[in-house]
Amino acid sequence: MPANLTVPALAGSVISSSITLVGSGNAVDNDDATSFAVLEGQDPAQQLAELDSRLTKQSRIKEGAENMLNMPLTDALRLQVESELDMARSRIEAINNKRTDIRMRLVVLPYPTLLTNTQASIEKGKQVNGAAAARKKFQNGHAPSASSMDERGEDFRTALQNANNYIANLVTVGRPTSPPAINAGASSSSIPMTSGAPEIDRPWIDTMTRLANTLQRSFRVRYELSITDIVQAVIPALADRRSTQCHSAAYRVIRLALVDHDSVKRLGEQPLDWYIVRSLTRDSKYTGEKEQVIKLIRTIVDVGTIRNDALPGGCSSGLVPLSEPVMRAFIAVAEQVDSPFRPICILTLTEILLIDIDLVWRTGGFRFLLHALGEGPVELAPIISSAFLHIIDSPRTRSYFTVGTDLEIALSPITDAYGKGPDHAERMKSSTKIIQGMLRSWSGLMYFCMADMRALRSIIDTLRIPSLESREIILNMFFDLLKIKTPEWYQTFIDGRRLTMYKKSRHSQDGRSAESKKEAEQSERLSQTLRLTDQYIALLVLVFTNAGLLDALTTIVSETTTGTNLSRKATLLMAEVLQLANRVLPLWVAARIQAVPQIFGMASDYSDGEHRIIGTSAMSAIDSLNRNRARLQPSLLRHTRVRANSVEDPVRRGQRQVEQVKLKMSMQMEDKTFQAALLETQVIFAYKDHTKWNFDLLLELIEGPLLNPKRMEEAMRASKFMRRLMNFFHPFSHRFSDMSKIKANLKWSRLGCSLLTTLLACPDGVRFLGSEDQFLAQIVKSFAQLDPFNGVPDSDPIFSKKRVAETLTSGYLEMLVLLEKFKIFTAFYHLSELRSREDLIKGIIENLITQCKDGHSRIILSKALTSSYKHVRLYATKHLGDLIRGSANNANVWTLRLLLTQLYDPAPEVCEMAARFLEEACESKDILQLVVELRPTMDHLGEIGNPLLLKFTSTPMGFRYLYDAGYIERELDLWFNERNLFYVVQVEVFLSKVFNNAAEVEDESLAFEGTVPPHFYGEMTKTDLGCQILQEKGHFSEFTQFIRRHGLEGEDPEIIMKLKSILWAIGNVGATEGGLSFLEEEEIIPHVLDIANNSPIPSIRGTCFFVLGLIASTSQGAEVLDDYEWEATLSPQGQAVGLCIPLDVEKFITIPPWTQHTSQSRQPRLIPPKSEVELEVITAIQNLANSVIANAASRTLTKMKSRPEHRAVFSSPDMFYRALHIISTQRYRLPVRRYIMDLFNIELDAALVVELQKCDERLKAHPHFKTPKLDNRVSMFGRLGRPRRPEESDDSSSDDELDAPPLPKVQEQPAITCRPQNQILGFDIAIPVN
Repeated sequence: MPANLTVPALAGSVISSSITLVGSGNAVDNDDATSFAVLEGQDPAQQLAELDSRLTKQSRIKEGAENMLNMPLTDALRLQVESELDMARSRIEAINNKRTDIRMRLVVLPYPTLLTNTQASIEKGKQVNGAAAARKKFQNGHAPSASSMDERGEDFRTALQNANNYIANLVTVGRPTSPPAINAGASSSSIPMTSGAPEIDRPWIDTMTRLANTLQRSFRVRYELSITDIVQAVIPALADRRSTQCHSAAYRVIRLALVDHDSVKRLGEQPLDWYIVRSLTRDSKYTGEKEQVIKLIRTIVDVGTIRNDALPGGCSSGLVPLSEPVMRAFIAVAEQVDSPFRPICILTLTEILLIDIDLVWRTGGFRFLLHALGEGPVELAPIISSAFLHIIDSPRTRSYFTVGTDLEIALSPITDAYGKGPDHAERMKSSTKIIQGMLRSWSGLMYFCMADMRALRSIIDTLRIPSLESREIILNMFFDLLKIKTPEWYQTFIDGRRLTMYKKSRHSQDGRSAESKKEAEQSERLSQTLRLTDQYIALLVLVFTNAGLLDALTTIVSETTTGTNLSRKATLLMAEVLQLANRVLPLWVAARIQAVPQIFGMASDYSDGEHRIIGTSAMSAIDSLNRNRARLQPSLLRHTRVRANSVEDPVRRGQRQVEQVKLKMSMQMEDKTFQAALLETQVIFAYKDHTKWNFDLLLELIEGPLLNPKRMEEAMRASKFMRRLMNFFHPFSHRFSDMSKIKANLKWSRLGCSLLTTLLACPDGVRFLGSEDQFLAQIVKSFAQLDPFNGVPDSDPIFSKKRVAETLTSGYLEMLVLLEKFKIFTAFYHLSELRSREDLIKGIIENLITQCKDGHSRIILSKALTSSYKHVRLYATKHLGDLIRGSANNANVWTLRLLLTQLYDPAPEVCEMAARFLEEACESKDILQLVVELRPTMDHLGEIGNPLLLKFTSTPMGFRYLYDAGYIERELDLWFNERNLFYVVQVEVFLSKVFNNAAEVEDESLAFEGTVPPHFYGEMTKTDLGCQILQEKGHFSEFTQFIRRHGLEGEDPEIIMKLKSILWAIGNVGATEGGLSFLEEEEIIPHVLDIANNSPIPSIRGTCFFVLGLIASTSQGAEVLDDYEWEATLSPQGQAVGLCIPLDVEKFITIPPWTQHTSQSRQPRLIPPKSEVELEVITAIQNLANSVIANAASRTLTKMKSRPEHRAVFSSPDMFYRALHIISTQRYRLPVRRYIMDLFNIELDAALVVELQKCDERLKAHPHFKTPKLDNRVSMFGRLGRPRRPEESDDSSSDDELDAPPLPKVQEQPAITCRPQNQILGFDIAIPVN
């Protein structure tokens, strides 16, 4: 207990408790609580800050006193605490009164029309009722002002109190008889700028803005407030009499108050729909208001949606709590082409489509999104198409489509291209991207293959239309769709030039950087492997050829005998299709396609010379492409054995023979000739000016005669040739080392390397370099200039960063590889620790460590691999990986040891790079065996080491090692429960990226170089011990039981996802010889084939298609599938390559037909009006939905509104409700909706909304209500049943027409008529029309 509380008369002293501790000494602690003399002369903001500080202290005193009263105290002490509590309360009241006065002056004084006697009383300090009521809102002392809390944040209680105060103020402001009150919970600095709003709306906007800011800052406050109270408080601000800024602020408050589904449900109980419909119908001047409405709708969709994948009786994955009137108004905004909100509205509709397709269908959004897919906007079409493809994948949502008319809208820019202008080309290109995306998905491919592939045939048949631009666009689409790469020489063929004359430019061969070469090698390596995508491309080739692609290409080729760029491009596509068929399709299927009967038929047609020319030319072109492919794309044959009868072998042999003869002759040069050649080089006479040297002759001598030891001795002893030549390369001579690093001077670096090679080839040259010449000594001294252990470094060292980058000094690094036997490595050891010279370190590693023979080179490399600088370790690891990759299957144990050491590097980047190189190297069985023998520990790598561990699992030694370490048991449980599902996601994401954005696949984990990524169960079954453990665990039996039980599942997404994961597991197990026996024992292959042919989910059929390809990876699996009419693709050697095709393709790619879904609007019917005038108005409003008669209907409505006796109709709430009901159940464009709402002279406010609710109850028809038959109905075309007079027209009609008495019906029949009698039906009244 604090001792100061025991002093009897210590007023204003420090009151301390376990909760609160405050100090004294403030001016407010005086007995006179209303003394604020210190505030005089200060700004209002400073006054508020001072008052806030005092209020905080007094609030703490009050809180501490209240806490102490809850403790056991003596009577005397309790009296003292109660006295302190009373004093604190009085001071808080005084401070709050002062704060209220200051804020009222700041907020209310700008509104002179709102000043009241109560306000004046507040300014005078009188305690009248109005001022007291205002001050009670700020009585709690723990509520700092917004100005002082904005920077450090409000506590929850303060924010909640302020929010409640704002809501109470809104309720007060909303009363018609009360003056607008402004809450004083925020300072003047937080008052928003509302200069654009009317003065009467500024209190509304200020209060709602503060409330919205509080809700935005404190998420917890949103849960404490009632959404009902908030909506009822702000609904008056949505009235038509309020400004658009006021509407925007109200919608923002409602949006920020939504936190969960319950709040959205309670919001739906409020009369807000008609306000939203009204706001969405407004024109472009109300942009801010419409923006807030759209944000509110998106929040309702995001927060209030009930997501349930198994809704009883539902056809979608959730329910969106939006009413049909709001949805139709929202769709009308999306349909408006010039609306700035069109893109976001389309995206929102697409999201709602995936959640609640039935709502979008009922309100007309489904048809609109289909038109948006075909007509634009182009940038949103891929998103819309992806949504539709997702819907097609499920049988319960697929029924909303009509085959042949709905999704085929995406094809209209191509199929309707004939006769369009040049501007249509861009739209066609965008459409081809959408079509490619659809055809690269199982849902899209199978949908377009329905009805005998009618959609695909329509695309292919456009190639027969004589339109140059559209044909070329479609040809490019097929190149992209089949992933046919187009190298440079393709254009040579298309231009009509001979391929035998095409040669690659030297710049294209030599000018590529190391990085681009690496990328090219990687793509070439990937092209050699039949990847996962090849299985799908094989199916595409078969489908397109069955749909008539080759016939359409033949039509283009046969149009001219001379050949055009278009016909040659069609020939090129035909040749590529034939090449693809030969590579990925079974032999008999490829043979049928490669027959090309129309081309052969024309070539053998001797009766028609023109046809024979076309046929032979096409066959010759295809043959030329195949013959020149090996020469123009040598990468295709890089990894294969060079043929003994290759056409390039004689050329290579001849070149080698010429070089050998030339070298032999140059080494046998006569003495006089040699002496003359030395003099002719000008090295002896013009040794100080290298520009006069004969470079070609000098290089010829160094690479020829000087290789003879006798000539080398003569050049060193009998003449000064070698000394003067070496002097040119001395670093401190500043001749070679000062030359600019340009392309023309790089030849001198090559000359230096050749010279050192020649010197090191004979003992005299080695002795000359080691003892007689200063070259090596100066090199060592140059490196010593950078050595921090050699004292003060030189100001301009030879190997400075600038000189290495700009001069030929870097050429010395290329020469270092030749000087390994000399003692120049001490400086290298020190240089490897220089942080600022990574360029020099990289140069040493790159040039010195090429072959890495045992010695100093390995030590330097290992030192760089363990450098204290991460960037040096990264570069050294990369170089080590390149060394291992370059050694192919002959990697040394020491390189593998170094690479394994990098797996324990503290930097994750280094570990990841080392793991990636090691995984690539382990593709070789020998290297994998070496790595397993080293028994590395990789548990610390996590996900990075999983691919390596999976490779270890595929070898007997590695499996035993991992089994003893407990890895196998742990991974079995992990894959059975989790990783199987992750594997499905991994594969499907890869397929999506590689098909849709092939050039943007950057994730290394998705770059599968094999047929499929490694699967744990598949790797296990590669060893006998793994098969035994899998049998003992019983996982495979559980998988097969699940397939038998849920193989044809089409509803539950969790079961579908698990089914896919199990299918992939079974496929990977069946891809090995040891695992195929599991499939045969369980007899699961027939069930997989049944799923592939009969599953209602296209994506599951596609999964089975890939799984069957995995089973076809072995010869035994291919034989088993052959019994079930699935043909496997074999290599020329007869080996299975992991691809298979069904013999009955139509059965596999065809989705069973479905019953078209029908859904009616859930809006109730209304009792028809009884007044003829009202009936006429309703009829005209309904006719506005028909674009043919909309103009006449609008003229009728305008004419009726102008008549005084009919104006009451346009002020009737009942008629207004009928109009709202019509636009909420039918499709109207946004301008028409705006026109209908502007027809009525009714202000939308709270009273009208209540009246509209009564109209809804009063006018709602019973479900069994029958519309009565009415006579003498007024129509916009005149009275029904009265013939039109000749002088009447749509543009002009008699004003007395509506008042004229009904005329008797006149039946005027022509003398003779050949037309059948028609009737126009409307409201059960028939009008005979002749």
